[in-house]
Amino acid sequence: MRIAVTGSIATDHLMTFPGRFADQLVADQLHTVSLSFLVDDLDVRRGGVAPNICFGMGLLGLHPILVGAAGADFAEYRAWLERHGVDTGSVRISEVLHTARFVCTTDTDHNQIASFYTGAMSEARQIELQPVADRVGGLDLVLIGADDPEAMIRHTEECRSRGIPFAADPSQQLARMDGDDIRVLVEGATYLFTNEYEKALIESKTGWSADEILAKVGTRITTLGAQGVRIERAGEPAIEVGCAQEEAKVDPTGVGDAFRAGFLSGLTWELSLERAAQLGCMLATLVIETLGTQEYELRRGHFMERFTKAYGDEAAAEVKAHLA
Repeated sequence: MRIAVTGSIATDHLMTFPGRFADQLVADQLHTVSLSFLVDDLDVRRGGVAPNICFGMGLLGLHPILVGAAGADFAEYRAWLERHGVDTGSVRISEVLHTARFVCTTDTDHNQIASFYTGAMSEARQIELQPVADRVGGLDLVLIGADDPEAMIRHTEECRSRGIPFAADPSQQLARMDGDDIRVLVEGATYLFTNEYEKALIESKTGWSADEILAKVGTRITTLGAQGVRIERAGEPAIEVGCAQEEAKVDPTGVGDAFRAGFLSGLTWELSLERAAQLGCMLATLVIETLGTQEYELRRGHFMERFTKAYGDEAAAEVKAHLA
């Protein structure tokens, strides 16, 4: 099963200010703020929803196809992803823009001042999927993740017109998109991924009820935070899968991406929806225990021991047969 993952490609530049922003602000001078902060450290992390998902699939032994736009500064990131099994041959490299970048400073009260530079991500709308399919011998599924909104709509319409199954995963872009655009992204999706808040936001903005959305998509997957995930299909009982017990809660960033990586890997292995969700939840647990979205490791024996404890011997036997 050949899966292409489209979405943002970015790096995160995270800094810590050893003080309080509030102490530096003068109430009657807020109209002319001009401040700089001497920070203690800088943490540069690889990010973007599409590489995060592809990285997780690569750890599980698959070779997902990354589709997105980056800048000439992508070379080191590309090497990292390829070393972890990701096909980066369909990444568009901008001639004039840098890779998207999130820059954030956090103070001791956990307040943040941040900026997001879209950069090369804006060129993702120029990517056509058919050349990607031709290069790899066809596509069985395209996940359309958060990206340049015009790119998301273009990829969705191309999948629909060419008969390529697609998974809708609009996530953080739902806040800026209107109901008409969201309807385009959702209708006809083989899979629809959201969390609980995004589920409600889609229903509110489109005017579609939960039942109407189920009639328009094949499978609706809703992540429930610490409660796991719910999988729904029209006319069938819902499937609910709980989370594996985490050893520590370090950083929730990238947990949803890891779930999608595990779930898509389970689909590739032709596991049931329940097993695929269990695999996704187990991978997500590894991420929440790690600082960074691509800093976790998958040690086969340790992974299977924890998976067995969480989901039982029968489920573990099915997954172990495929795990690289």
